[in-house]
Amino acid sequence: MTITQEQATWFAETFQRVSDNIGQAVLGKPEVIRLVLTALLAEGHVLLEDAPGTGKTQLAKALAATVQGTSSRIQFTPDLLPSDVTGVTIYDQAQHRFEFHRGPIFASIVLADEINRASPKTQSALLEVMEEGRVTVDGVSHEVGTPFMVIATQNPIEQAGTYKLPEAQLDRFLIKTSIGYPDARIAEQILLGTGAKNRSAGLEPVITATAVAEIAELLEKVHLDPAVARYTAHLAEETRADPHTTLGVSVRGMIAMIRAAKVWAASEGRTFVLPDDVKTLAEPVWAHRLVMDPEAEFSGVTAKSVIARALGDIAAPLSRAA
Repeated sequence: MTITQEQATWFAETFQRVSDNIGQAVLGKPEVIRLVLTALLAEGHVLLEDAPGTGKTQLAKALAATVQGTSSRIQFTPDLLPSDVTGVTIYDQAQHRFEFHRGPIFASIVLADEINRASPKTQSALLEVMEEGRVTVDGVSHEVGTPFMVIATQNPIEQAGTYKLPEAQLDRFLIKTSIGYPDARIAEQILLGTGAKNRSAGLEPVITATAVAEIAELLEKVHLDPAVARYTAHLAEETRADPHTTLGVSVRGMIAMIRAAKVWAASEGRTFVLPDDVKTLAEPVWAHRLVMDPEAEFSGVTAKSVIARALGDIAAPLSRAA
């Protein structure tokens, strides 16, 4: 059953209200905010890669303040242990039994600050929870609940004391994006408002965590025509066949695209996905999943150019599937 036009219109209005609320803290970046909200409602995770001081943490805090749920912040450092993230089982002498003490990963919105500073062992603690929404400690699984979203940040210009994220973990982020520096007009507004050190602290919740989970279920009913599904599959196959890549878009990446495209379509008040939705989201959803051939990278070929070439070579459908 497809969502009704009334439901799509209501969602578009709600989406805009949430976006405007976050925009009070993150000035002049509506497209980035829209991408992060798309990931949240598609039940995915976001990787923010940008230079220091561009507002990555502010964006994550603003989202957590807008969604009336729980939030936590994990500062990733080289000495951080997996148990510092997931939690630990401790023996209670008074009760004569083991008790599980939850870690900071048990929250609706989790900010993983400078994720690439932690060791690969600690980074791997996120693999299960980001994919399945649960952590397993001492053979016992614990659900983190819904909604659940990890917003991870990393600094691309500083490599000392950092560990490159493995491809398996990058593939678990639905979207990778960057905020970038503000233009002169927005920079002036930021400077005039320096009295408010933390703009996100004054934000009022706009939507509850329960409502986010219910909306995510509703958005699964956005119509996907077989022609658009075929177009998405052909694009992914083109990235795998490209001679400049050693690893193209995975099946998880294709599924992530469809989930994100349904949210994007509904945010514009539509009940169906267009090929243009896939084109718009191709770079933020797919670029970080590609593994480039070393020689191609040396010659200047990037993941973005591979995706651009695929979009140019594969014709978008002009009509519904017969």
